[in-house]
Amino acid sequence: MFGLGTPELIVILGIAFLIFGGKKLPEIGAGLGKAISSFKNGLRDVEEGGKELINDIPGVKEVAEVKQQVDQVKNFGKMENILK
Repeated sequence: MFGLGTPELIVILGIAFLIFGGKKLPEIGAGLGKAISSFKNGLRDVEEGGKELINDIPGVKEVAEVKQQVDQVKNFGKMENILK
């Protein structure tokens, strides 16, 4: 998790406890959890909107399919080089 180990997280939580106190930490954690959840929902909505956009604009779906095929061929070529 961001290159932080257990000792670093314990130090950060200890400092947060000293700064905010024991009563505020649960409120801060709940607020942070809600913010992360909201952010994930926003990302999901954007991804779904992009998929709808691909289906709505003529020609974009075909281009996306061709790109997918090209990527598959590239990956196949990489696998052949690895197996040699």
